Amino acid sequence: MKIALFSSKPYDQEYFEKYNTDYQFEFTFFETPLNSHTANLTKGYDAICTFVNDKLDAKTIKILAENDIKLIAVRCAGFNNVDLDAVKSHGIKVVRVPAYSPEAIAEHALALILTLNRKTHKAYNRVREGNFSLNKLIGFNLSNKTIGVVGTGKIGAAFCKVLSGFGCEILAYDVYPSEALIEQGVKYVSLDDLFKQSDIISLHCPLLESTKHIINKNSLALMKKGVMIINTSRGALIDTADVIEGLSHNRIGYLGIDVYEQEENLFYQDLSESIIHDDFILRLNSFPNVLITSHQAFFTREAMFEITTTTLENIKAFKNGEELVNEVV
Repeated sequence: MKIALFSSKPYDQEYFEKYNTDYQFEFTFFETPLNSHTANLTKGYDAICTFVNDKLDAKTIKILAENDIKLIAVRCAGFNNVDLDAVKSHGIKVVRVPAYSPEAIAEHALALILTLNRKTHKAYNRVREGNFSLNKLIGFNLSNKTIGVVGTGKIGAAFCKVLSGFGCEILAYDVYPSEALIEQGVKYVSLDDLFKQSDIISLHCPLLESTKHIINKNSLALMKKGVMIINTSRGALIDTADVIEGLSHNRIGYLGIDVYEQEENLFYQDLSESIIHDDFILRLNSFPNVLITSHQAFFTREAMFEITTTTLENIKAFKNGEELVNEVV
């Protein structure tokens, strides 16, 4: 099979070339993202492989169908960037990687919490400059704090497990509560109660119509003043304008995000010599209590192995006419 892999970075090519030896697929690696302007690059291929910021809208899907693409292999868990109705109408199959090292993302969420709290990033820079002062570096104990976990799927459950050794009270909200987590001491509450009671709120839910902008001016009004908000899930779970207002009025004490609603124009690119025209990201970067990483929570050796091998197995199953265990549509 000939496969066009979009939004390719050096590490993608490294892993796919390393583990493709047993499959012998013919990959072409395109650094450009997939969208309606680049979809013509798919001509002559049997399948495509995409990532989180590729834009598979109806217009793009139509071009893929015209180019006789039969399979879209999404090398991530989320598929909110794929127009599923368009895919169905053109008879294109979509497969994904439903889980790749949930611990990687859970541990990154914890890293954001600890860095924001104990200000280790600021301390590092100070010491490098010969400044050994502790002024303005004070943090707080995680022990006995209330942590709210929104979404307790595989990643949310892993996050609860990571937190369990810190002596926190863990509150959770999910449409489908986990009996296993309840047995471990996690307490399920309503979403409003979670917002009201939590010192730290960490988002681990998918992006759906019901969860889009789940953090907004109304939910912020319910929260404790000085709350810490962590998002390692999807950028659009947060209404950025409302969060900036919350930061400006000291309602939000800390914000740690690994995802951003308009990240497709920024993340995974070196823009250090460019003028950035995104006013929201510039404003967020201006706050001393905001920590932004560029969608790297997944980025561990273990996760890259799982992403690569699961994607290859998905393509193999399609080629051989086998059951697509990770099929979306």
